[in-house]
Amino acid sequence: MIRFAVSLSVDEAADKLIAAIAAYPMGLVAHANGQANCAKKGITVPADQVLEVFRPDYAVKVWAAEKAAGIDIPLRIHLYEADGTTWIAYRPATEIFKPYVNPQLDVLGSELDAIFNQLLATFDPWKLP
Repeated sequence: MIRFAVSLSVDEAADKLIAAIAAYPMGLVAHANGQANCAKKGITVPADQVLEVFRPDYAVKVWAAEKAAGIDIPLRIHLYEADGTTWIAYRPATEIFKPYVNPQLDVLGSELDAIFNQLLATFDPWKLP
């Protein structure tokens, strides 16, 4: 798991990351804003958002390598507030695909990790574990 703090609000961090996803280009498959959804029900919670990110050409490659791995895509980036700090968390594709013990997924995982590392590098500071 990669996890790091940023000096932006969750909304600002999400906006910055969404712009990076569009510029790369990757695809923003879904954007779940837990805080906004809870507010619709009158529930107050700290900021919490999940971005699901992927691209159709990579989905086809994952399915070709291991159809069962389709459950693990798109990849997710979690942005949340804890103790007044904005955190970003992401599980690398190599970690997600590891249980399949599939050399093709290992290669795809490495390619995706490089892409996601570039997306996350839009923040300063951030560090790989």
